[in-house]
Amino acid sequence: MKKLTTILTISLLVVLSLLVSAQAQSNKPYTEGTVWSVQYVQTKSGMGDTYLKDLSENWVKVVKEAQKEGLIMSYKVLSAQPSAKTDCDLMLLIQFKNYAALDGLSDKMDAIAKKVIGTEDKQHKDAITRNDMRDLLGGKMAQELIFK
Repeated sequence: MKKLTTILTISLLVVLSLLVSAQAQSNKPYTEGTVWSVQYVQTKSGMGDTYLKDLSENWVKVVKEAQKEGLIMSYKVLSAQPSAKTDCDLMLLIQFKNYAALDGLSDKMDAIAKKVIGTEDKQHKDAITRNDMRDLLGGKMAQELIFK
């Protein structure tokens, strides 16, 4: 009888803690949405269109294939007016279902790049050329918050 009382008490405590946890989550005024990777790019003077052509011939093909394979949800390229000499003029965005979608992503994207663009040697040469067109200013991962 004492064992049964102990088991019931523990079960009740577990159920109550789950209810409190569920209640605390439901009080948030938002739900967590998709995850976005944002890369900030500053094109070098006179190289904007050349860089955009390179993006369409390489990056866009890779992300389209990644989208087709279900690795990413969507992608965007945003053009922006720099607010300072050190500010970006392009933002490359990739949308993921959640943070878990990033697990093992690097190897999968490398395989896609090899299939779509070519050998690692070709990719390396393209990257060197790309460095003459732009500077990478960094990036961020951000999660969308959807208000209820």
